[in-house]
Amino acid sequence: MTLALTLAAAVAVGVTLGLLGGGGSILTVPVLVYLAGAAPERAIAMSLFVVGVTSAVSVLPHARAGRVRWRTGLLFGAAGMAGAYLGGRLAAFLPEGVLLAGFGVMMAMTAFAMLCGGSRTRPGAPGDAPRPRPAARTLLNGAVVGLVTGLIGAGGGFLIVPALVLLGGLALPAAVGTSLLVISANSFAGLAGHLQSVQLDWRLTLAVTGVAVAGSLAGSRLTGRVEPDRLRRAFGWFVVAMAVFVVTEQIPDGARHALLGTPPRWGAFAGILLALAAGASLLCRTMRPAGPGHASR
Repeated sequence: MTLALTLAAAVAVGVTLGLLGGGGSILTVPVLVYLAGAAPERAIAMSLFVVGVTSAVSVLPHARAGRVRWRTGLLFGAAGMAGAYLGGRLAAFLPEGVLLAGFGVMMAMTAFAMLCGGSRTRPGAPGDAPRPRPAARTLLNGAVVGLVTGLIGAGGGFLIVPALVLLGGLALPAAVGTSLLVISANSFAGLAGHLQSVQLDWRLTLAVTGVAVAGSLAGSRLTGRVEPDRLRRAFGWFVVAMAVFVVTEQIPDGARHALLGTPPRWGAFAGILLALAAGASLLCRTMRPAGPGHASR
């Protein structure tokens, strides 16, 4: 039963990667930890393999459609691989609770990028025109994203896509396709760092990978049939809920009981979360530029 739930969740991981060019990796670690029962450090390493293979397969239809910018992707990916390998080595020296807490924070940042980013990078907007950027900036941003990838097992798709659009000067469709190339490179480099200190459960890893790849191919076929901004917002709120769960699980038992031990405290905690969500929503609205595409919604 546990394996069936894990594989079902892996389908969602693949579909999300195929549809959005990222985001599936943010689910892989919680799936492996809370459904498959893997230790956090091992789950992070396994997720890097799953995401690396799935992204490599997902990039093929984008490449055939001309949505991969190889020069930018290879520069970003080369720097990212160095950062990811370093992150994978550093992860061996950090407590599991710190890694999962960091992952929860990363999930919250990803959710914010998803909830805020859609309207800023709509196809057809003026910002879609290619704007080349210096190679040094591409390398620096790639190294930073790679370091995060190696540390916490997130491929960084929703860091990479905005970076490629805002800093790399790519149109959104090209950024999505190129991000999959970078995610794959970063994931395998981070995995190499983790394998110095972690042994994978290859049977589970390969099973999850196979199902995720199938999901990614299905997600690629669904692209264009689902309104992207609506999907990003729905998935963003789901990631928020997952982030709250992951971070809450890392609070020591005594502190968690003191904070959340009674219904009134749960109510207060929920109120704080709603206030934060309202503040984030307001900030998103102020960040979105006015324009024909935005006004028409």
